[in-house]
Amino acid sequence: MNVQLDNALRFHQTALNLRAQRQEVIAANIANADTPNFKARDIEFGSALSGALQGRVGRPIALSTTSARHLNASGVATSPQLMYRGEEQSSVDGNTVNMDTERASFAENAVHYEASLTFISGMLKTMQQAVAG
Repeated sequence: MNVQLDNALRFHQTALNLRAQRQEVIAANIANADTPNFKARDIEFGSALSGALQGRVGRPIALSTTSARHLNASGVATSPQLMYRGEEQSSVDGNTVNMDTERASFAENAVHYEASLTFISGMLKTMQQAVAG
């Protein structure tokens, strides 16, 4: 039971973390809507979630050393791959941010984030009731 609960919560935690990162990326796109040559970016949520659940995100990365006296260390890859959005409409200044697309993506991602929180809350409440009897 503990393993199933842990796996279910890990899945939702991973999904929430990715949704939060995606929200930051979309917010950065909106903030740079008037920046010349800014290229809009996004996270492909489905593939990022699959990668995170399969251990491709968050896996240890060996740091390179250039001397035998360097300490062995490793870092962790925590970010999903950012992709550039395709240009929908030409812009004279080279900016690829489309505010309609960004606002729609921001709102959709926020709804999914809130839905995940509601689901987790319901799941925890159900488990608390089961434990309480």
